[in-house]
Amino acid sequence: QVQLVESGGGLVQAGGSLRLSCAASERTDSNYAMGWFRQVPGKEREFVAAINYSGTSTYYADSVNGRFTISRDNAKNTVYLQMNSLKPEDTAVYYCAAAQRRYRLRVEYQQEQKYAYWGQGTQVTVSS
Repeated sequence: QVQLVESGGGLVQAGGSLRLSCAASERTDSNYAMGWFRQVPGKEREFVAAINYSGTSTYYADSVNGRFTISRDNAKNTVYLQMNSLKPEDTAVYYCAAAQRRYRLRVEYQQEQKYAYWGQGTQVTVSS
């Protein structure tokens, strides 16, 4: 069972940048789709970005498209979320997720129930 550990969260001013990292406890390059989700207290967890097992396909929520970039370094078993031009509405707990699947459809990457493994979350706070 793969374990995920996020890092890189923190406090940043609006317009600033942060890079989140998600380290997996085992190799994820052969079969694992990886995703980032976020949650604000009192709201449902929402999809942010995802990447397929090989890194050749990426998917983004409309709210972050053009500002966030997901990538993976399979040699390090790590997935990254580079967040630029941050806005106060990006404030949330960010979760890394893994699914031992080679999904083909965008909608599959967007659904949290498609991911079996989750990290503990890292807080991102963007001040105005």
